[in-house]
Amino acid sequence: MTESPLSEATSTLVRNSPFYARLRRLVDVEPAEVKALLWSFAYFFCLLCSYYIVRPMRDEMGIAGGVENLQWLFAGTFLVMLAAVPLFGWVTSRYPRRQFLPYVYYFFIAQILIFFVLFESDITHAYIARAFFIWASVFNLFIVSVFWSFMADTFGSAQAKRLFGFIAAGGTTGALLGPVLTAGLAIHLGVTNLLLISAMFLGLAVLCVKKLIAWQQTGVAAPNATTNDVQTDEDKAMGGGLFAGLRLVLSSPYLLGICLLMLLFTTLATFLYFQQATIIRDAFVDSAQRTAVFANIDFAVNALTITIQVFLTGRLVRFLGLGLALALIPVLLGAGFLILGFSPVLTVLVVVQVLRRAGNYAIMRPAREMLYTVLGKEEKYKAKNFIDTAVYRGGDAVSAWAYAGLSALGLGLSAIAFVAVPLAGVWAGVAYMLGRKREAMAQQPVALDTLPAKQFA
Repeated sequence: MTESPLSEATSTLVRNSPFYARLRRLVDVEPAEVKALLWSFAYFFCLLCSYYIVRPMRDEMGIAGGVENLQWLFAGTFLVMLAAVPLFGWVTSRYPRRQFLPYVYYFFIAQILIFFVLFESDITHAYIARAFFIWASVFNLFIVSVFWSFMADTFGSAQAKRLFGFIAAGGTTGALLGPVLTAGLAIHLGVTNLLLISAMFLGLAVLCVKKLIAWQQTGVAAPNATTNDVQTDEDKAMGGGLFAGLRLVLSSPYLLGICLLMLLFTTLATFLYFQQATIIRDAFVDSAQRTAVFANIDFAVNALTITIQVFLTGRLVRFLGLGLALALIPVLLGAGFLILGFSPVLTVLVVVQVLRRAGNYAIMRPAREMLYTVLGKEEKYKAKNFIDTAVYRGGDAVSAWAYAGLSALGLGLSAIAFVAVPLAGVWAGVAYMLGRKREAMAQQPVALDTLPAKQFA
């Protein structure tokens, strides 16, 4: 695609600016991509800032409801996901992207305001706390899944390798600010009023969506499409049925492999989450202390994550290749579970959890999203959303009950940690093979972004 004279002039101005020179030290971005990169960074910043304002509330409500009841909350989250995925499929099949993307965020803004009213009315029933835990778990997955679907649809395969690490750093920056706002304003404004700030950041994310769609319509956005293709795409809905995401997944071994990757990831993450809840419950009696510990863990995770994302993620993926980059975190987590098995104490737990989450956000998540850049639009939105939500929370629910079953059989923290070690090895193997498959698909001369996933079976 050739740039218009106006685009060429703009690119020249950007290339010669001091800001671009400084930005290039952090990320390998072309002048024509700068505007989209910064709007994407801001978009993810707003999303995760919105979520991390309410995340400490969610974690504390989970413990307050009883660690022994967590598996029920995970099961409830999965059931809500099963209802939400067809609804998302219906919206995406009937509305063009420029409409359904804002609709998703408006829907969650309305729900935040409903919880604000409920909390302001001083309803303290346990069911409200449990509903909030489930809602926050659904909220997190949906907004992030839709974000990465949009990113995979906005940037090509080569661009993803260069830019996704830096874009992910935008989310981490928001995840850093969210707990700071919660800790700093909760006493002065009250916890309930923080929900309004969360809703405000979600509204700003909608502005970023509209700016990115406008950028795409300039014709410099899509390396695999013409300007007319982009315009036509924005004027049409994707079509398909309520369960198109499930159908697409079942018809593609590649997408089924991503499902297996997700199930192994959620199983080990859930095991570690339950161990975290148990160890922190036993270490701290006071609810406020536990909330502070969760906030401090979030801050440590995000501080480490942003450092890796800005300086290492893009370089690491290009140096190791996608397969090894995807396998790196499972291997490290397997080692972490092994250490935790020998020493299941708070300090070890915190170190393993911080490293696991930082590695996931900084390396595993951007690398995992690159798996979708070689697929078609329906796969990027419908199949990906099904995997990121229903499969993810289904894995959570199954692994939560598995953890409860292992505990009922008399296995303690150490024994369950040892059980997790070989699962981490299987996860690493699956991740490596998927990364190699995606690299092979990206090398094919066909315009892969226009093909359905089942053609890669």
